[in-house]
Amino acid sequence: MRRLGSCLPGVALLSRRGPPPWGTPRAWLGSACPEKAAAAPAAEEWSPEPGSWPERLADLVTPLWRLDYEQQLRVKTDALRGLLQWLEGRLRLLGSPDGEAGALCSRLQPFRPSPVLHGYRNKCNFAVRQGPDGRPRTVGYVLGSGREQHPVCVGPGHLKHIPDAHQRVARCYQAFLEQTPLDPYLDSDASGHWHELTVRSTSRGHTMAIVSFEPQGLSPEELREPKEELQEFFTRGPGAVCELASLYFQERAGDQQQPCYQLLAGDSHLFEDLPGFKFRISPGAFFQINSAAVEVLYRVVGELSGMDPNTLLLDLSQGTGATSLSLAPHTSQVLSTGLAGQAVEDAKWTAAFNGITNWEFHADHVENVVPQLLKSQEAGQSLVVMVDPSRTGLNCQVVRAIRNCTAIRTLLFVSCYPEGKAKRNFLELCCPPDPGKDLLGEPFVLRQAVPVDMFPHTQHYELVVLFTR
Repeated sequence: MRRLGSCLPGVALLSRRGPPPWGTPRAWLGSACPEKAAAAPAAEEWSPEPGSWPERLADLVTPLWRLDYEQQLRVKTDALRGLLQWLEGRLRLLGSPDGEAGALCSRLQPFRPSPVLHGYRNKCNFAVRQGPDGRPRTVGYVLGSGREQHPVCVGPGHLKHIPDAHQRVARCYQAFLEQTPLDPYLDSDASGHWHELTVRSTSRGHTMAIVSFEPQGLSPEELREPKEELQEFFTRGPGAVCELASLYFQERAGDQQQPCYQLLAGDSHLFEDLPGFKFRISPGAFFQINSAAVEVLYRVVGELSGMDPNTLLLDLSQGTGATSLSLAPHTSQVLSTGLAGQAVEDAKWTAAFNGITNWEFHADHVENVVPQLLKSQEAGQSLVVMVDPSRTGLNCQVVRAIRNCTAIRTLLFVSCYPEGKAKRNFLELCCPPDPGKDLLGEPFVLRQAVPVDMFPHTQHYELVVLFTR
């Protein structure tokens, strides 16, 4: 993996009109952002000031930051017990034996902690708005301002879960915006050009920056100059201190079905290493946000699944297929559906690079593909189905397809937001048959629930649930 500062860009530098607006990169960065010059390569120092904008941002995005880690896990455990008690109550009203008080809570295992507590996010999305000091080109996270609810953008330098490398890229992007002639994009009137910044990184320290841009009718020739400015800033200018491995320019045209990513410099992909595996990550593909805790999550999934060399794993998950790929060496066969866009090619590359020959991808809606895939089950094979939906949970068609398929006896449900729609999914999977909702199959029973803390300092976590029937 190359660094942009130590190699020529992946595409040729476009011709500039006149010299760049800086002398030496660090000297210019200091003049553009004098209050941050000394701290350019490092995270901003911050001490809590009650009622300050930084404190308000920390309370919003990392509401548990004041607690020590054991206290954080207790707060999350209490919330999870409340969710299971809600599920017990609903099942009790429906006459299910699992509605007995304490029945589900007794099946809850202790939290599996994150190996890393600070700077763990491998992907961050930063907005561009006016800051509390009136600066119109501040890069960070957006907050309202009390009763008026005017959006204000606060820098991320004090947030415990943001890596130093991501903060550095955000500061440099803000410095770039201070010198570019084109305005940032404004949601209020859909004017301007420069949009949000996405920063991705890996456990090896390789960093990718993706800058979004609203063309606003600019021709391809007119787009050359902003691309050139951005490319030169991060390869030869002040942004070179970020040592990016990849720099992308993303055009945000409203009529596009898929985002248009244009590689300006560096490598086309990032690569994440886990024990025994190398995963390819495209600029727009999903990967678990906490790389250090991913191994913990995959281990829990493997333990609960009870997989062996005679198991057929049916993966109905969204994302990159990374979980099922990590389990493939321990199964007879993996059949995957639900992937889309760049995730499909990433998964195929990962399978080929790691010598995985028993993983197959099938492109179709889950409710259509399940009966077809089950025909692949050989006599004597045990079947395990896994779902890992987004925060919106499973749609009703997928729940019905699983519930009404009598061949599915073991289900692993991985949820990043169990308090959301996922708890409704749990209820639909476990409730007595309901012809009115076309839930006709035998109900599942929640056997074990194992929480994994992927998001320290926040109220969120991953929950792995084993259902059988």
